[in-house]
Amino acid sequence: MPKSDTLQSENAKRPSAEQFIPVKNLSTGDKPAQKSSGQIHFREQKGYFQRLRTAMNSLLILLFFALPFISFDGRQAILLDVQQQQFFFFNLTLWPQDFTLLAWVFIAAAFGLFFITVFWGRVWCGYLCPQTAWTFMFVWLESRIEGNSNKRKLLDKAPWSANKLGKRSLKHTLWGLAALITGCGFISYFIPARELYSDIFTGNAGFWSTCWVWFFAICTYLNAGWMREQMCLHCCPYARFQAVMFDANTKTVTYDAARGEARGPRKRKQKTQLGDCVDCNLCVEVCPTGIDIRDGLQYECINCGACVDACNETMQKFDYKQNLISYVSENELKGIAHSNWRSPRFLGYGTAVVIMLIVIGLDLSSRSEIQLNVIRDRQSLYRETADNRVENTYQLKIRNKTQQTKQYQLAVNSKMPFSLIAAPVITLAAGEQADYPVTVLADKDAIPAGRKVIEFSVTDISEPKQSVSQETGFFSP
Repeated sequence: MPKSDTLQSENAKRPSAEQFIPVKNLSTGDKPAQKSSGQIHFREQKGYFQRLRTAMNSLLILLFFALPFISFDGRQAILLDVQQQQFFFFNLTLWPQDFTLLAWVFIAAAFGLFFITVFWGRVWCGYLCPQTAWTFMFVWLESRIEGNSNKRKLLDKAPWSANKLGKRSLKHTLWGLAALITGCGFISYFIPARELYSDIFTGNAGFWSTCWVWFFAICTYLNAGWMREQMCLHCCPYARFQAVMFDANTKTVTYDAARGEARGPRKRKQKTQLGDCVDCNLCVEVCPTGIDIRDGLQYECINCGACVDACNETMQKFDYKQNLISYVSENELKGIAHSNWRSPRFLGYGTAVVIMLIVIGLDLSSRSEIQLNVIRDRQSLYRETADNRVENTYQLKIRNKTQQTKQYQLAVNSKMPFSLIAAPVITLAAGEQADYPVTVLADKDAIPAGRKVIEFSVTDISEPKQSVSQETGFFSP
């Protein structure tokens, strides 16, 4: 073939400069690495899911700080008084012996989380997890001082100067203040909030109060300021076992590869044989854990939806269909219709949640507001009196588990003729426990010899349904 014909053939196969669209080779070093600087500086993103996440994170933080300042019946509404072993939740007071109720609550919350995970994946991590909320709050403070993600990366690489020192000093000062307030917020659930904040910031707090506040402040500063995504990637156990709860119908943040590939940059309105993904890399730049969702489902993904908003923004600019990246299940991508009502996980976790809620309700309804413990006199089994009667002595430990002063009626119950030698009515203040000595008498000739079973009862005079009883032994010769 003549040389001129060969050149013409090669030129015909080669696209013109206007038609040529470079395609990035993901198997080479062309793929950008967000973690190259050692710390992820993700860019802020606006959109529907980010507005939703911001609203829910803000509500979580607001409730966290506000709840300890709510008063109820003259005291802090929610207070976990470890020293007095009383745990107040508005009009409910829990004691150490009521911890089974808290156990049921935690189990129900766990099954509720599993139940939601079956449908929406790790939405807890993206929208309600405190680690995520505080991380975004610290990043927001950082961006207001150091600028957007690109400026923060440049500042990391820049040599130390007065400008860099000033920005870093201000940032860490604000981080430290936010962490200290967070430490106070956490400890205010254990120590009255109004006193704690005042004492901490005036330097009048006790040694242990100060230690605990600063301990949680340092943890917050390190977790939200420095570790950030490392907590999600390496420390959080939920990231490791979440996939066990997933199935083909779980909606997770997913890239539609069939529609997006082959990816590549192009101009707007430009006709191309490539997929809808323009390879803008925004989905990586906005990801708080630094992953590329186009690589498929990864345990690092916290389902925050930042990449969804970023991709939808790009699709809108190119006048492409929305939701190239979206919350979608594997079956939906394949066009397979499936009802969650027939899912074994739906039925299993849903049933477990209902059972736990029933158990909590039953436990609350059967919970007694009076605690009674009967202790026999260990000095002697019985004593005989001069008038031919037998007496046994007991120590009654009675606790008022409510937040009001109560009057209780004492009684000894038996089919045999026993009499109680003690004041039949006792008054106890809120949360008070009394050691109440009582004596039980019986005619020697009216009862058989040996051990007899008797029952002490304590009844709330204002609410007779609140009553407790305990059996014990009565001895006679």
